[in-house]
Amino acid sequence: MAVGIYISIPFCRSKCSYCNFASGVFAREMVAGYVERVCADIRRVQPTASAMGGMIERKANSIYLGGGTPTTLTPEQLERIFAALRQEFELNSAAEITVECAPGSLAPAMLEALLRAGVNRVSLGVQSFVDAEAAAVGRLHTRAAVLSDMARLRAAGITNINIDLIAGLPHQTAASWHTSLAETIAAGVPHVSVYMLEVDEDSRLGRELIAGGTRYHAHFVPDEDSTADFYLEACARLSGAGIAQYEISNFARPGRESKHNLKYWTRQPYVGFGLDAHSMLEGPGGAFRFSTPDSLEEFMAGAPLSRTPVSSREALEETFFLGLRLTRGVDLKAVSARLGVDAKGVFGETLRDLESSGMLEREGDAVRLTPAGRLLSNEVFERFVALPSTP
Repeated sequence: MAVGIYISIPFCRSKCSYCNFASGVFAREMVAGYVERVCADIRRVQPTASAMGGMIERKANSIYLGGGTPTTLTPEQLERIFAALRQEFELNSAAEITVECAPGSLAPAMLEALLRAGVNRVSLGVQSFVDAEAAAVGRLHTRAAVLSDMARLRAAGITNINIDLIAGLPHQTAASWHTSLAETIAAGVPHVSVYMLEVDEDSRLGRELIAGGTRYHAHFVPDEDSTADFYLEACARLSGAGIAQYEISNFARPGRESKHNLKYWTRQPYVGFGLDAHSMLEGPGGAFRFSTPDSLEEFMAGAPLSRTPVSSREALEETFFLGLRLTRGVDLKAVSARLGVDAKGVFGETLRDLESSGMLEREGDAVRLTPAGRLLSNEVFERFVALPSTP
């Protein structure tokens, strides 16, 4: 089966207050060394997979450069990474090749480099079309910059564009959220991702919210009910505009779903390179995962990969808490056939409880989240972990 490839580029022009990824602002010298390290890892991917106890298919049908901000690289650095990838992997003609871009960072030389590299999909981290909201969380772009970037991408032939939005940003109101949704729909993009603000210890804004402080505009963050309302409005308005929800946070026009992300949600093989990059491959003993360190210093020092085998029980759990992210849900009969486990038998009580509480709905052999279940998806997914022993 063709693999998906993820490249982590953890560098940014500035660190957004809500960001909980392994990314930051670093010196140019560090960036150059990082690119060399990633290219070296790509060149030794086959022996690495073998040492981990598996094999990796040379055929690939998706590449995704995420971060961070991949467009903080120089055009030459970006092309060096793609050259290394094409030496080790065979891309089919329909391969989806995505690069995340911060609006305003798409200089003409970078756009030309994307085209030379074969990039055919760009994800723009817009987050908000309201300039004051974007500025409050450290974004450096304006609405005008977003519209300019989209126009230049389309003129260059890259029409498969995603827009990221965040519901629950500081200063966001029902009216301003309505504006961001209206601008997104008017932009005519084929794909939109809508995330609800995450509140955790891994971001500066999250820590401030938990502490009840006022830095990073934390005291202007909408409450949970308002954020949930914003999300539900996005679901309704995007669907009404022909951009259908196919995953909890993702919406697309027909045929424009993210091929790369679907690999994660359907447990297909993928390999990651760079800081805090994760891979899942098959071996003689079944599936296994491995990952790189989430510390840039450890990664650059060559710290060993972390390997985790995936047991049959864990494969079943993953199939449910990943598959239920999709609007189409999980086909119980297909899961049982693929994994050799009676999914209905293992999950019978859990499924009945979630259905009676309005979190899940059934249609034949398919189970899927309800709108209420999508809002409380983490609580639903927890029910499919720490299962009783499977046959």
